[in-house]
Amino acid sequence: MYTAEIIAVGTELLLGSIANTNAQYLSRELNALGIGVCYHTVVGDNPERLRAVLETARGRADILLTTGGLGPTYDDLTKQVVAECFGRKLVYHPEVEAGIRRFFETAMHVPMTENNLRQAWLPENCTVLPNAAGTAPGCAFETGGVHVLMLPGPPHELECVFSREAKGYLQGLSHEVIRFHDIRAFGLGESAVEDLLGSRMERMVNPSLATYAKPSEVRLRATARAATEEEAEALLAPVTAEVEAVLGDYVYGVDVPGLPALCLALLKEKHLTFATAESCTGGQIAQEITALPGASAVYRGGVVSYWTEMKASVLGVPRDILDQHGAVSEPTARAMAEGARRLTGADFALSVTGVAGPDPDERNNPVGRVFVGLATPTATYCRHLELGRRQRLRIRELSVNHAFDLLRRSLTGLPVE
Repeated sequence: MYTAEIIAVGTELLLGSIANTNAQYLSRELNALGIGVCYHTVVGDNPERLRAVLETARGRADILLTTGGLGPTYDDLTKQVVAECFGRKLVYHPEVEAGIRRFFETAMHVPMTENNLRQAWLPENCTVLPNAAGTAPGCAFETGGVHVLMLPGPPHELECVFSREAKGYLQGLSHEVIRFHDIRAFGLGESAVEDLLGSRMERMVNPSLATYAKPSEVRLRATARAATEEEAEALLAPVTAEVEAVLGDYVYGVDVPGLPALCLALLKEKHLTFATAESCTGGQIAQEITALPGASAVYRGGVVSYWTEMKASVLGVPRDILDQHGAVSEPTARAMAEGARRLTGADFALSVTGVAGPDPDERNNPVGRVFVGLATPTATYCRHLELGRRQRLRIRELSVNHAFDLLRRSLTGLPVE
């Protein structure tokens, strides 16, 4: 298996002015190609330091990918330093110049300054990776068994060049077909999944199985290598089936984007609608679903009833429930969901009320106590959560996923509570 090092060039990354999202994107894409990313390196716009980084990287990885430093300004020095380190002259590419001029004329609609032509100088005998989203092309070459790919720094340009050009170059390096499936589970922690599947994962080589914990769920990636796609899929099928058998209905999907997307698909398929009533999550359930294309077909709307009075006056939560049990309680969560369903005419409604912190509420409910309600055409359910003194954002994220989990269970005929 090829190994890779990602080298991000830019002083702004070291200063914390921007996040290194390029490394995240490339790591995900390279792993999907079966290329193991062993190192992430960030270096400023300093030729001596970049040179030292490259010398180290070429001795420990088969593929080096640099991001940034390909622009037209004086501090864009990646090409010059890389070419020098690998003994390559920079040569002028007239076809790249034509592409730059065309981009300015058709996309930018502003005059091109002459310094942009610096981007037409690339290492000799390289594979040019055209940039349809900008003026700085990428390039790739091989020297002494090490493949070097230089990619632009702006994320939308990098993703364009990688997906259209660099990905094909990298796929051509291997005669193997690599396929993987993402198995997504909710309701079990990573340690519990490890306890159930750990011994199996340790024995597996091809296909392999690994867990990836996310903030509010667990993902398992099954990966297989074979001569053909069909052979790889044949290796993966029993692994996927075994994970689903062991984890049961905690598994909510394979190769699906997430719980909100799954619920959207199920609601569309069944021609059903839903609504929301949110307190401590502040509209986050609504945000998750409306971020998805096609949400208008299923989502009626919602109420952010942060203030207790809003729960009574808008959602119709009986005041005796609020007086006796408080805003953070199972009866209130049930009444909020029923109120949202009644108010919008939706088939289903989700509700969340709880204490996200940093302090207990006025009734001394502890941080992390959350009640998630679901009103359906036939019944109302509630899930009582004790999430502990996690960070406020984490409590909100978990509460949102629990809400969608209630909905997906109801829509698929699984036990809800």
